[in-house]
Amino acid sequence: MQNQTNHVKMVTCDPTALGLFGLAMVTLVASSQKLGFTESTSLVIPWALFLGAAAQLIASINDAKHNNIFGATAFGGYAFFWFAMAMTWMIQQGVFGEALMSSADTKQLGVAFIGYLIFSIYMTIGAMETNKVLFIIFFLIDLLFVGLALSSFNIMYHETHMLAGISEFLIALFSFYGSAANVLNNHFGKTVLPIGKPFSVFKK
Repeated sequence: MQNQTNHVKMVTCDPTALGLFGLAMVTLVASSQKLGFTESTSLVIPWALFLGAAAQLIASINDAKHNNIFGATAFGGYAFFWFAMAMTWMIQQGVFGEALMSSADTKQLGVAFIGYLIFSIYMTIGAMETNKVLFIIFFLIDLLFVGLALSSFNIMYHETHMLAGISEFLIALFSFYGSAANVLNNHFGKTVLPIGKPFSVFKK
């Protein structure tokens, strides 16, 4: 009698809802500071680490299991952005010592934000073939990085800082909507919250 091994195929669910929820939470909290509703970034750090970074990293890993290069790259890229921002805020607040804090040059942040703007632009192009809600989120992320980069270089600081804050707040709202749509539409098996069809510019 031969032993037969049953191979069970592991099924992973779509992680988009979790990733968008993480993005929504961290941008909501972070935008409150930029818009002047709250002060300091001390209590933004935990949300950056656990929602902005960890939640999106989990979503990235699970998208990779789905062989979804777009989702894996997007969630992974922004997850590491929030890890870096959390550490940046900790440096600025002297967590790692006075010497590191006093030698910080915010123009280096501006350079990093330009890099992420480049990343976000080509991800925005990719988002055109997903759905319109996700495209809007990426377009707002583009505006966020424009505002962050310019304000880091002290170019029209008040206006560009406000652009970053407003964009980030709108990212939160659309990400909450996208997360809710992903959960409810899949849970009920029908369109409860519409997300808009792809533009079908590159894919026919």
